[in-house]
Amino acid sequence: MTAVERSNLVLAFARLLYVNGQATEQTVAAAEQLGRTLGLRAKVMPRWGELQLQSEDENGRLISQVTADPTGVDMDRVASAARAMGELGAGRLAPDAAAQAIAAISQAPPAPTWLFTLAAAAGAVALAVIFGVEHPVPAALIFVSAAAGAILRRGVARASANVFLQPFCAALVAGVIGALAVRYQLSSSLRLVAVCPCMVLVPGPHVLNGALDLINGRIHLGAARLTYAGLVIVAISTDCCWASRCSASPCRSMKPAGSSRSGRT
Repeated sequence: MTAVERSNLVLAFARLLYVNGQATEQTVAAAEQLGRTLGLRAKVMPRWGELQLQSEDENGRLISQVTADPTGVDMDRVASAARAMGELGAGRLAPDAAAQAIAAISQAPPAPTWLFTLAAAAGAVALAVIFGVEHPVPAALIFVSAAAGAILRRGVARASANVFLQPFCAALVAGVIGALAVRYQLSSSLRLVAVCPCMVLVPGPHVLNGALDLINGRIHLGAARLTYAGLVIVAISTDCCWASRCSASPCRSMKPAGSSRSGRT
């Protein structure tokens, strides 16, 4: 491979890790290790929206960059890329084949919709158990709400590339179902039917990666990651609260004192 081809391979590998949720320090270390395997002195400089690579060999220096928005999380792609680079380092995979493998992994489909839906619903119910759900009806509503939100997120992802639209729509569903549950006394004052499906939408990996970037002195990138995560959280909470208010009954029927029955947790 020429120096340009080797540099492109390192940059494609770094981008694959970067846009699929790998931590910045691990992305940089893995890419520079790959560069040494290919005979390059590589230095990766990540920023929000792009990756820049400076590579050197005995023939000179090459600078290249590629657009890269670190808004996704697909650890299966990250693991597959790490295995491919491990095989390259062990000599079981040729550089040309490694480039083809990286291209194939970057286009690999996400987890099946049924598995994604089941994971989101099960995670929401698990959070409800931690927070104190006691009755099967609220747990079933939480399962249905989170599952509906997951299916909607997959549909929205196929129709729009807007990274805020998916959690916005899922939180809207959770807010409506939660408000109806409260209106018909199927949820207690804890509002777990509305809260738990929204909790699984919180972008935890981005918050963690942003904090790690700040700790490691990558101030601009860390601030950008946390800003993105914060905007997603604001969209989730605002939409859930708005949907809950709009779906709630505008007036409550008057009942004699002591006649109201407590809602279910």
